[in-house]
Amino acid sequence: MNFTQFLLILRARYKIILGTLIVVVATTVTITLLLPSTYTATTSLVLNYKGVDPVTGLTLPSQLMPGYMATQIDILNSQTVALKVVDDLKLADSPVVKQQFQDATGGQGSIREWLANLLSKNLDVQPSSSSSVLAVNYKATDPQFAATMANAFSNAYLSTATQLKVEPSKQASEYFTGQIKVLRDNFEAAQRKLSKYQQENNIDDPDGRIGVETARLNELSSQLVQVQGAAIDANSRLKATQSDASVAPDVMSNGLIQNLKGNLLAAEAKFAEVSSRLSPNHPQYQSAKAEVDKLRASLNAQIAQASASVTSNAQVQQQREAEIKAALAAQRTKVMDLNLARDELKLLQNEVAAAQRAYEAATARYIQTNMEARSSQSDIAILNPAVPPLSPTGPKVMLLTLLSIFLGSMLGLGLGLVAEIIDRRVRSTKDLVDVLNVPVLGVMGRKQPERLQLGFSRPALPRGPRALKPT
Repeated sequence: MNFTQFLLILRARYKIILGTLIVVVATTVTITLLLPSTYTATTSLVLNYKGVDPVTGLTLPSQLMPGYMATQIDILNSQTVALKVVDDLKLADSPVVKQQFQDATGGQGSIREWLANLLSKNLDVQPSSSSSVLAVNYKATDPQFAATMANAFSNAYLSTATQLKVEPSKQASEYFTGQIKVLRDNFEAAQRKLSKYQQENNIDDPDGRIGVETARLNELSSQLVQVQGAAIDANSRLKATQSDASVAPDVMSNGLIQNLKGNLLAAEAKFAEVSSRLSPNHPQYQSAKAEVDKLRASLNAQIAQASASVTSNAQVQQQREAEIKAALAAQRTKVMDLNLARDELKLLQNEVAAAQRAYEAATARYIQTNMEARSSQSDIAILNPAVPPLSPTGPKVMLLTLLSIFLGSMLGLGLGLVAEIIDRRVRSTKDLVDVLNVPVLGVMGRKQPERLQLGFSRPALPRGPRALKPT
């Protein structure tokens, strides 16, 4: 189907399309006008989730979490808040409400929960995208009732949030009351035990002597580390010398040996040149060979001397390491013996300090939780209370009308196309060529043309005959 055929179908089925559009728009407008007007009242709440606790002055860590705002929205939408609204407004005591509950549920269930679920359906909480303000919206057919319910939900939320904050503090305060006595007894017992130990062992201040001996131990440890490093280096050099003395680092870094190697290379080169020209009995040959032998003997002697020096240095480092290890072991034993008495004293002192810290921490937490349990302060405040709205917010006649026009048009087009598929008609010469696969010789209109337009159209590939009804 091309665009021209589509337009021809729309012109032929315009009654169906227009009728469908009129029915949909009329039905939508009628229903919209019959619906009662609804009013939305809004209460604005400020959540100080980046502030400090009004009692302790500390930053509230739980309120720094990204999910804090979502948590408050869930609390506002909870059944606990809705039940508190029902109780605050005494809605369950109204005879009219009781009769409605009886008619709706037959007296089954709780009227409080039924009311709470009914009221929560019209509640909508919207957080601000860039601030800590919550908008509590309530929709109702009566503007005064909408404002009353928005304020009631906000007040119930404030009360619930304060209760959720204070209730754990009350339980903690009761717990710390019993723990403080136990911790105080532990602290006093630890102090008595420490005093008794000091009197029995006549220990006043063992830290002075232990400090001197510990410094000596540390000094020996440092010396051992240095000697061990030197010993490792000496052993490495010794292994390299024993493996191949000619390429050992000590040999390679010896200037005299390097000079001898250079002289030996030169003498060997000279000897090679002389041996290629002269016989072994020639004096120059004998002189060159003697020079090479002399230099090689000197080189070997120097290499042996360097290797002996490396071996001697390794032995000295090993001996020093053994001596320092023995001194270090003796010093460590001495320090450990001195620490035996002090360790018990330190243990008792730590027990006293731990018992004191626990007792002081429990006392501080008890004071804090006791203040929090008695506090009615909240980090949530009402910014703007709800007032009865002057104009309704629904139903939106213009928006619904425009939407019905769009949907009616789409539905009319769909019905028109369905009708065309069910009752296919010939709309143009293109239909004869495409569907019947016959040539078109001429077209006759309602008005007599001045001349007959004749022509011949080549049919498309055969698609099989299809039944058509003439227009």
